[in-house]
Parts: sequence; structure tokens; C-alpha cells
Amino acid sequence: MIANDNLIIRTIQVGLFVALFGAWYFATRSGAAPLKLFLPAPELVWREMGVLLRSGQLWSALYVTITSIIKAYIIAVVVGIAVGFVVARSRTLVHMFEPVLSGMFAVPLTMFFPLFVLFFGIGPDSKVAYGATYAFFPIALNTIAAFSNVDDLYLRASRAMGASSWQQFRYVYMPAALPVTLTGMRIGFFICIASVLGGETLAATAGVGRATALAAELMETARLYAWIAFVVCMSVMLNLLALAVETRSERE
Repeated sequence: MIANDNLIIRTIQVGLFVALFGAWYFATRSGAAPLKLFLPAPELVWREMGVLLRSGQLWSALYVTITSIIKAYIIAVVVGIAVGFVVARSRTLVHMFEPVLSGMFAVPLTMFFPLFVLFFGIGPDSKVAYGATYAFFPIALNTIAAFSNVDDLYLRASRAMGASSWQQFRYVYMPAALPVTLTGMRIGFFICIASVLGGETLAATAGVGRATALAAELMETARLYAWIAFVVCMSVMLNLLALAVETRSERE
């Protein structure tokens, strides 16, 4: 039954992709000049992607972006889990800081991106700080929810058996809080990617986002769609990988 459900889901997903690609293909065959200007033919986009691959532009831009994402995500995970765990240890701290963090997360940080550029410069450092700040909130909030909802019965039982603070964290807190924490980490991961790419699009000297914005500024639509297609494919693959890791950890 589960196998059939998965097959139906995959069929719908593939069908949606084929339908979108087919609509794109036939739309570019309509012959309308304005449409061709803003929606290049798929073969032109494919050709531009090949040019980007062979010239090395894609790899150099990808290196800058991936490096910024990794740095930002590591900072967000370490700080987010640490803050979330400390806050979750006290009901008073939860009531004090959880609404504040939720409220700050609701504010669009794009408004404050110029401040990141002002403090960290136009280079990758401002994108690292921006991505880490944005990704911190879902990780911290999910960590607070995960650790604060651990059943007190398990904690009292572990203390009665003489468990140390580290043993409580390792054998009680972590197994109980891991699924929700991983969900927060997955959400934070994709927010981190979007933030870094968005920051590069707004103000940067290099990176995938900067290359995409430059193609749009120069009206190189085929190259623009090539960059967008690459980002979409990368995001889908990373999402599938993150889902697989999360599912496997929950089963274990």
C-alpha cells in the first residue's frame, strides 16, 4: 500500500514537471517576438548552461556561494541549538524569549540587509552573517519546542538512577528532541540557502546570485534562465537529500 502511494506521488511529481516543460516548449514556438525575448527556448537555455559549465563561470560562482552557505549554516546550527537548549531548560526563559524570537523571525530581515553590508562589506562575509542570522531563528525556535516538551517523567527517572547532566542530555533529551530539532535544521538550511542567494542578488561581487542578477541586468535571458534552472535543480536535490536524512534519523 505504501509502495503504491509512493508510486502515485512520484508519478504526479514527474507529470507536473513534464507538463511545465511542455508548456514552456510550446509557448516558445508561438512565434511572438516579446514572448521570445522574455522566455527563451529550452535549447537556448541548455546551450547557455553548457557554456557556463565549460567556461568555468558556474564552478567559480558556485564555490563562492556554497562556501558562504556552509559557513552561515554551521554558525546558525551551533548558535541556534545552544541558545534553544539553554532557553528550554527554564520555563521562565521559554515564556520570556520564545515570543521575542518568534516576533523577530516574523520581521522580513531583507529590510536590514543594507546594515549587514555596512558592517561586513559587500563581499561574502555580509552574506554569511545574513544567512546565519535568518537561519538561526527556525533552528532556535524548533530546538526550544523540542527540548521544552521532553516529558518530565523521563527526566525524574534518569535522575533517580543517578544520571549525570551529560547522560541526561545524551540519553533523554537528544532522542526525545531530535525529530523536531532536525525539522528546524532542515527549515533553517533552506532559509540559509535562500538568504545567501538573495543577498548575493542584492549586493555582491561574486556568487551564483550575483551572476543571476548580472544576466538579468544585461537582458541575457537565456543565461538568466540557465542560472535559475541550475539553482532550482540544486535546491530540489538538496531538499530530497535533507528529507532522506531526516526520515532515516526518525526511523532510527
